[in-house]
Amino acid sequence: MNTLQRIEKWGDAHHPKWLSVVRMALGCFLMYVGVLFVMNRDALDAIINENPTLTAVSFGIAHYIVFAHFVGGLFITMGLYTRLAALLNLPVLLGALLFVHSRTGLFQVYPVLGLSLLVLLLLALFLVEGSGPISVDDYMRRHPEKKHSRHYTAGVKDKEA
Repeated sequence: MNTLQRIEKWGDAHHPKWLSVVRMALGCFLMYVGVLFVMNRDALDAIINENPTLTAVSFGIAHYIVFAHFVGGLFITMGLYTRLAALLNLPVLLGALLFVHSRTGLFQVYPVLGLSLLVLLLLALFLVEGSGPISVDDYMRRHPEKKHSRHYTAGVKDKEA
């Protein structure tokens, strides 16, 4: 068993139920921030205007941030691939910590350094802890898809009637 599997097993065994509420709140917050980022296009335009050679890179980064926050936030809220969603959001939060006081205001959705740090720590926590007992991941783990040897077809029943 490698280190990642041991971390996952430990996180699944030691996850209190109240932490699922914190996970859901974090996911909703990340989705909200993703929407705010889309609404704050002027800051991205300011960065692009400063250095036109980075247009493609800035465009890609902006799309990554929106995707990671919105889709990752949705997945974290539902408890679906929580560790992957948290991992995809970590670079965005590290960038927010580094550029929180930039003059362009690109990360003004994280106006307080403490808020960025709190979200980063919560993402790191859920990267280790996982989604917990109240999640889609846990439901899928407890109810694996059953494979049947014969397949039911609606056409057979219709022909008999």
